[in-house]
Amino acid sequence: MVSKVLIVEDDHDINNLLAMNLRSSGYQIESSESGSQGLEMALTGHYDLILLDLMLPDIDGLEICRQLRAKGMTTPILMLTAKDGEIDRVLGLEMGADDYLTKPFSVRELQARVKALLRRVDMMKQAEAPVKKEVLSFGELSICPTKRVVMVKDELIELTGTEFDLLLYLARHPGMVFSRSQLLDNIWGYQHSGYEHTVNSHINRLRTKVERDPSKPNYVLTVWGVGYKFNDV
Repeated sequence: MVSKVLIVEDDHDINNLLAMNLRSSGYQIESSESGSQGLEMALTGHYDLILLDLMLPDIDGLEICRQLRAKGMTTPILMLTAKDGEIDRVLGLEMGADDYLTKPFSVRELQARVKALLRRVDMMKQAEAPVKKEVLSFGELSICPTKRVVMVKDELIELTGTEFDLLLYLARHPGMVFSRSQLLDNIWGYQHSGYEHTVNSHINRLRTKVERDPSKPNYVLTVWGVGYKFNDV
């Protein structure tokens, strides 16, 4: 099945460039140059991925991202940011974006990021097929990979696709320490030291959702100077 991508970018030339290159890769593309229209399309359409510009004239990308996640939408969001917007990129990840791409970017990098995010969408769809049920249990925390469900004390925890993949990857390797670069390579599908804030932001967001006290995590632990691991005690 052809993946459907929504582009929300107010710059007409960039919007067309994104659409042209992604169509050439075989994706079905819909686009908007308005934040408010893009938000409405995201809420009413069925997309496998959303490319969302941070700086929009009416509703900015951060607010769109916040509203989508607040409504429980888990569609992957690739945020497009300015080169000097480090703080905004981190805020975007905190709001629920799955990844970000810094302008200017190469077509090859765009295609690699989109492919990596859509690969996780395919994995999510495959997980819905009837297979033997597997549940990982760690005290109050339980993870069902086939249904992509996380529970804490019998309460359903809403995670984005990337947050779930990150938690599951760590939980399936308890006690093993992974550097940020290793997690980038295994979860995001690319490796670049300049994007380690992506891992940090997702770990922080994950802890706020699954830990009783995020400042004193019990499951996802920091190994100072190295990276992260899942508690094996």
